[in-house]
Amino acid sequence: MIGAESPPPAIGFGGGCHWCTEAVFAALRGVTELRQGFIRSDPPDDAPSEAVLMRYDPDAIPLDVLVEIHLRTHSSASNHKMRGKYRSAVYTFSADQARAVRGILARISTREEQAYVTRVLPFRGFDASDPRYHAYAARNAGNAFCTRYIDPKLARLRAEYAGFVKEEEGTR
Repeated sequence: MIGAESPPPAIGFGGGCHWCTEAVFAALRGVTELRQGFIRSDPPDDAPSEAVLMRYDPDAIPLDVLVEIHLRTHSSASNHKMRGKYRSAVYTFSADQARAVRGILARISTREEQAYVTRVLPFRGFDASDPRYHAYAARNAGNAFCTRYIDPKLARLRAEYAGFVKEEEGTR
């Protein structure tokens, strides 16, 4: 349709539990839509894995910053035994987006002198998690899980990416 605005870019991130991943990306400026659940890709990665699906404004938060934040807020260099449930991946929606993400991962890996297990996979499907787990960190602030796993990620986000954190997050 002529004159119709296209929707903001979509992307998926998986690595740790979707409660943690959701909390990290919910804290960022420029994330315009965020859903927590399970993402599937092509075989052998067609089993659902915990992740978030989101849309973002690339003028407010560039893709390279999103990818870097993703790498720094989960065990992106560890090929631990829970990788089936917690696949470390960036789920892309086009060949161009996949190429861009691969380039970003290569640059970060070289700069950090770090090998990452994070993979670039095509997005093939999404199933939302149970609604009682949505906005888990916001609804359960102060509980043991949040204090142990989510709060340190948000503290790192505020310390290293303050310019991309929503004001209400930066003042907590």
